[in-house]
Amino acid sequence: MQAINGDIYGTTLFGGANNSRYGTVFKITTVGTLITLHTFENTDGANPEAGLVQAIDGDFYGTTVSGGSSDGGTVFKITAGGSLTTLHSFCAKARCADGSNPWGPLVQATDGNFYGTTAGGGGTCDKGATPCGTVFQIRSDGMLTTLHTFDGTDGAYPLSGLVQDSNGNLYGTTNSGGDLSCDISGDGCGTVFRLTMGLGPFVETRPTSGKVGAVVIILGTNLTGASSVRFDGTAAKFKVVSKSEITTTVPTGATTGTVEVKTPKKTLKSNVVFRVTK
Repeated sequence: MQAINGDIYGTTLFGGANNSRYGTVFKITTVGTLITLHTFENTDGANPEAGLVQAIDGDFYGTTVSGGSSDGGTVFKITAGGSLTTLHSFCAKARCADGSNPWGPLVQATDGNFYGTTAGGGGTCDKGATPCGTVFQIRSDGMLTTLHTFDGTDGAYPLSGLVQDSNGNLYGTTNSGGDLSCDISGDGCGTVFRLTMGLGPFVETRPTSGKVGAVVIILGTNLTGASSVRFDGTAAKFKVVSKSEITTTVPTGATTGTVEVKTPKKTLKSNVVFRVTK
């Protein structure tokens, strides 16, 4: 993912310093200069399958599928300078309530908290001792709450992360579960699910960065009747294309910050910072 500073940040599943097999977090500039920010040592996490998300506080957050204090994977925070903090270590046992082995990335929702999934743990499926996975919320201070435990009938083994729709709800998929009769193995063919947390609506910009004059598409819910669009406080000309889309351009004088759309009912803010480039 491209950070606010313009550099690209990501993870590797394996490799790292000292012949590590546990993976890394890296930064690479747009001209190709690569810096390894952190090599995992298993005790602080191992083998990150997913990428990173840059939070409102500027730090990066991610998951590892294994490692940590119980070898069930971790949620971690890392600064742009490479200082890593393990926020939570998942339990490796099948019946652990907090889940285990998060394969997918995190998403920071409009309440400032992070949401994700674990492929295992969380109790058992309806078919026996097999763990089905969970959906969880974690705060930036590491406090984790299990929001849902899959039981097989509503899905099992979510391998991807979540997305937040502009209406505030969270959506995701499971690798199996659901209709258990749909395949010969009896494990189910997977589900698409929605999780409602009472989070407020927002707008999303496509892309999330651009120069003055660049065309930007704003996506949202109930945008009809919008009366203003502002880039970090600077007014922009715009056109309401539909109830879910506005087209605009980055105005002269705009600076990096949130994009706001004023509608008849409320003012909606972008879920991520829009970065104004030169």
